[in-house]
Amino acid sequence: MTSVSGNQKRAMRSAARLYAVQALFQMEHSDHSIDTVRAQFEDHRFGEVIDDNEMVEGDVDTFRALLEGAVAEQSTIDKMTDRALVAKWPIDRIDPTLRALFRAAGAELVAGKTPPKVVIVEFVDVAKAFFPEGKESKFVNAVLDHMAREARPDAFK
Repeated sequence: MTSVSGNQKRAMRSAARLYAVQALFQMEHSDHSIDTVRAQFEDHRFGEVIDDNEMVEGDVDTFRALLEGAVAEQSTIDKMTDRALVAKWPIDRIDPTLRALFRAAGAELVAGKTPPKVVIVEFVDVAKAFFPEGKESKFVNAVLDHMAREARPDAFK
């Protein structure tokens, strides 16, 4: 069995966050269950080769924790997100990719295992991957900062 270096492990967790956002987006726009989508990603997306580029292998534990946490805590996370958004823009009116991103990030914040600043940086990077030309990453940073302060006030003292 090959060992995984710290940098590889971080890259795999980062990939798992990206995959979790994609999976949550897919679940919202299809009639597939969490079990179906989880299996599709783990069996086909992790390490997939697209146009001669191999996708990064995702950390399965991180992926599952984010997906399951986002589904189990969706109501709590959505309310937290709504409080972080401007009153005119409730979560159901924002871009579905951003909605999936906030749910995945919210799951990680609510779980409380990862430092909030790490969660924010990681998901801002995910936003940049989906919206490389836009201002969405700044928006994501602001919303996640608000969500993190609500979910983990002890981390900001």
